[in-house]
Amino acid sequence: MNERTNGHREMAAGFQFTNQFFVWPFIAAAAAGDALSAQAGEMARLLSTAPADLPRSRKLDWFSPNRVRLELSTMDLRDFSTDTAAKETPVLVCAPFALHCATIADLAPGHSLIEALIHSGCHRLFLTDWHSATADMCHLTIDSYLAELNVAIDEIGAPVDLVGLCQGGWMALIYAARFPDKVRKLVLAGAPVDTDAETSRLSVAAHCLPFGVFDELTRLGDGRLQGRHAIELWEPALQGEEVAAALQVVPSELGRQSMLRERFQVWSDSILDLPGAFYRQAVLWLFKENRLANGHFVALGRSVNLGAIHHPLFLLAARGDQIVPPEQLMAVRRLVGTRPQDIESAIEPGSHLSLFVGGETLGSAWARAGRWLSAPPAMASIAA
Repeated sequence: MNERTNGHREMAAGFQFTNQFFVWPFIAAAAAGDALSAQAGEMARLLSTAPADLPRSRKLDWFSPNRVRLELSTMDLRDFSTDTAAKETPVLVCAPFALHCATIADLAPGHSLIEALIHSGCHRLFLTDWHSATADMCHLTIDSYLAELNVAIDEIGAPVDLVGLCQGGWMALIYAARFPDKVRKLVLAGAPVDTDAETSRLSVAAHCLPFGVFDELTRLGDGRLQGRHAIELWEPALQGEEVAAALQVVPSELGRQSMLRERFQVWSDSILDLPGAFYRQAVLWLFKENRLANGHFVALGRSVNLGAIHHPLFLLAARGDQIVPPEQLMAVRRLVGTRPQDIESAIEPGSHLSLFVGGETLGSAWARAGRWLSAPPAMASIAA
C-alpha cells in the first residue's frame, strides 16, 4: 500500500460523511484495510439496485432560445448566439458530463449561466449538450469526447474561448493543452484538476473503494454506468433548504417560486448514463492516479503538459464546495505556464451547485467572468 493511499484512508476516517450516502459506511470501512476488496461485487450490486418506484428520468426544456448547430454521436452543439454577425471570439461552454443534463447551465431566469454570459457581452455563445450513453457507446473513451469537442470547435471556428464547468473544466483544460492554437481564453469553474490537493467525496471514494466496484458497476450496466444506479455514490439528494442555498434564494422565496422549484427538480431527475470506458478512465486517471496534475495524462496520442498552457485564465471556485474543493482548482496556478498577471480568480460563498445556478454568484462572479471574456486582450484586467 503506497503513502498516498494511506493518506486518503486517514482522510476518509475523519471525513464527515452525510447519512444520505448509504455507501459511505462501506468507504469508511475500506479506510481501515483491504478486506473489503473481496466484497466488490456485492457492493456494486447493492449500488445498482434501484427502488422499484424510481420515476422515469425527465428532460428539462432549455430556458434560453437556441438551435442545434451540429449533431454528433456524443453531443448536440447548441447555438445560443444573439448576434451571429458579431466579430467577437465565440464562447463555448463545455458543460459537465457527469450524471446530470447540461441544462444546469440554463436553469431558469436569474439562475442561468447562459443568460449571465449574454448579459455580460458574450453574444456568440455555444454549449456542449452531452447525450446519455446508449448501449453502442459503452466503449467510448475520454479521447472520443475530446475528438468530438475538436469537431465542434472546428464547426464554430477557432480560436474559441472555453468555459469549462466541473468535469467539463478538466476536459477544456486538456483540450487547450492539446490544441493550444484553437483556444484564446479559458474559464474553469468547479473543475477538479489536482485531486490530491485537498480531499473530497470523489477523491475519497476513488481511493478507498476497491476498483472492482467501479468495474462491476459498468458490467452490471452492460458496459455503461447507469446514472440512476450511481447517483447515490457521488452526490446526496438535495432537500428543501439545501436547494434554496444552491439557488441562493431564501427558503420562503423558493416556496413561492413554483416554476423555479419545478425546473430544479426536473433537472435533478434528468440523469445521464456514462460509457463504461469513459467512466473508468475518469475515476482511475483523474481521481485515483491524479495524472493530469502529475503530467502523466495522455490525450489523443500526446502527453498533456499543463506547463505549456499560456492562455489567460479565469478560475472560479466555491468556498463550501465538498465535491470539488477550491484547492483542487486553484492548483492550476502552479501547474500552468500562464503569467500570474494573466490569471484571474474568485472564490465565492456557496456550494458546488451554487457555482452554476446561484443567483448571487451568477450576478457577481459570472458577470465579471463574462466581461473578462468579452473584453479585448489588453482590456481584460480592466474588466475585472
